Amino acid sequence: MSIDELKGRIPDFAKDVRLNLSSMVLDESLGEQTRYGLFLACAVATRNSRVMSAFEALAVEKMTPAAVAAAKAVATVMAMNNIYYRFVHLTSNKEYGDMPSRLRMNVIGGPGVDKADFELWSLAVSAINGCGACIDSHEKVLQDTSVAATTIQTAVRFAAIMQSVAVAIEAGNATMSVA
Repeated sequence: MSIDELKGRIPDFAKDVRLNLSSMVLDESLGEQTRYGLFLACAVATRNSRVMSAFEALAVEKMTPAAVAAAKAVATVMAMNNIYYRFVHLTSNKEYGDMPSRLRMNVIGGPGVDKADFELWSLAVSAINGCGACIDSHEKVLQDTSVAATTIQTAVRFAAIMQSVAVAIEAGNATMSVA
């Protein structure tokens, strides 16, 4: 599925989402690998097969196979970490924070792409998944490596747009099946 086909699936009630998607795809404020990896990691995080398909088709044209794999790895390892660390952060029993997580996440140590890209993608996926602890952790690493606040904000804005695209498409599908 192409991005244009994806836009065509966004219902008219979500015109702003369609416009935001168009703006996001045309935004060149981030480097190519950073941008397309961000698109793919966020698309996978939405768990919407149409969104994933469209952005994977775009990413494989612009990224190396290793970078594509890294973007997918971000979404999958953050799916695990965001659940676990959100629990640790939200539970009133702070004992869990002192326990080892016992979760394998070797990809974080050797993601196959620039560490800043991996952290930026992880931050965006953590925003989609709603893990405050992970958001804080990845944002701190990015700030410590001198990634500009505008770059961080752009990544989270893209995550917000990507999630809204997935929701709009699902809402449109539900509306069509009821009619």
